[in-house]
Amino acid sequence: MSSALAPGIRLLTSFSRDSWYRSFILLLTFLFYTAYHLSRKPISIVKSELHRNCSTVIRPADLNITNNATWCDWAPFDQDNYQALFGVLDNCFLVAYAIGMFFSGIFGERLPLRYYLSVGMLSSGLFTSLFGLGFYWNIHSLGYYAFIQVMNGLVQTTGWPAVVACVGNWFGKGKRGFIMGVWNSHTSVGNILGSLIAGVFVSSAWGMSFIVPGIIIASTGILCFFFLVEIHNGAGCAHVSVFVCQNDQDSGEAEPLLQNHAVNTSNGAISTEPQEVVEDHTEAISFCGALSIPGVVEFSLCLLFAKLVSYTFLYWLPLYISNVAHFEAKEAGDMSTLFDVGGIMGGIMAGLVSDYTGGRATTCCIMLIAAAPMLFLYNSIGQRNLGTTIGMLLVCGGLVNGPYALITTAVSADLGTHESLRGNSRALSTVTAIIDGTGSIGAALGPLLAGLISPTGWNNVFYMLITADILACLVRNTTFSFLTSL
Repeated sequence: MSSALAPGIRLLTSFSRDSWYRSFILLLTFLFYTAYHLSRKPISIVKSELHRNCSTVIRPADLNITNNATWCDWAPFDQDNYQALFGVLDNCFLVAYAIGMFFSGIFGERLPLRYYLSVGMLSSGLFTSLFGLGFYWNIHSLGYYAFIQVMNGLVQTTGWPAVVACVGNWFGKGKRGFIMGVWNSHTSVGNILGSLIAGVFVSSAWGMSFIVPGIIIASTGILCFFFLVEIHNGAGCAHVSVFVCQNDQDSGEAEPLLQNHAVNTSNGAISTEPQEVVEDHTEAISFCGALSIPGVVEFSLCLLFAKLVSYTFLYWLPLYISNVAHFEAKEAGDMSTLFDVGGIMGGIMAGLVSDYTGGRATTCCIMLIAAAPMLFLYNSIGQRNLGTTIGMLLVCGGLVNGPYALITTAVSADLGTHESLRGNSRALSTVTAIIDGTGSIGAALGPLLAGLISPTGWNNVFYMLITADILACLVRNTTFSFLTSL
């Protein structure tokens, strides 16, 4: 008497091959963009090490140093204007990222995504590591670090339009908000891992805080080259499996981007023989054509202000915690990861609510409005005790990153497959790049303004962030009303 099939095997075989391929692509793209964000985070952790409070550090007796105030700092960040210099580094990356993003979507529509992502991650790994090598090569030139930031900002634009296009090609609108809400946690996971990895080395050899993330993202670039399957408008399906391209008619998950290649035979049976793949010759959408899609302009402007707030926290929160709560660099970096933990929960919640209600814009506005008073409370009472700090960081992270995550994922994918495109699925990367590129202008402005305003007091920085959150909500509704009246 033979035994029944093992429960684990029954579970594994209960999933269709289509489901396995989707899950595999979802996991791969999650790892890819986790690596992108992981390599961006170290600069925020290292800031408090490049300019330290030297009076609290025991100076080696054999050092003959005349300037006791700055002996432990890393030139050129040992000056009184160090915050402005940090702002320059942030802005070099973010301005280059914002400019490059508008072109990246155009390239992403016309180049193989597998090659595009692989080259982007390998290049980002190179420039991230070069920043850290400045420690070992004893480089003290602001121009060197600024150039590395500019180049890294440009090559990092390869990531977002490409991974969103990949996921959009595999998943339709059925549960897009929830799926992309969970998937978009790669941003926060990358920030958390980047903080933890950088924190391990920051106090002993801060160069490794960049070199290790650089090696990680370069490794994922190699992984991408060997394993990524890009399904774009059904092209290339026959090279994987006919089952990959079959639609799940019940869930509607594959519509409208994946094509059904199962055909009915004369006797009513369904043939699973590979059919000839009809390649889509639809031209990629133009920049102006993407702008004319309803919703692209208003959500782009909304993301500008929402991303301003998110990226200010990304680049300045560890330094703020270090200055206000008087934590060491590593402890401040570890504490800042709670903001990203809250961001994971906020992104998932925003996706679930928007799927259930069907109102992505309403979900964004409610979270943005709620974020403003929470930011004020965090600055006012957030450092009173450890419990309050943890709670406020989680709540603020969820409310700040929730709308940002929803716009850059589900909203961008919805607009990239808008009904006005009449089935042209080659707009997804361009639309995503326009929305995220406009948002990246805000991402560049936020850290720059924080660097300029912070010497006048952290209160003023938070007033700027609160204003930006309110404007994000207002500009979306105002622009929508204006455009619909035309």
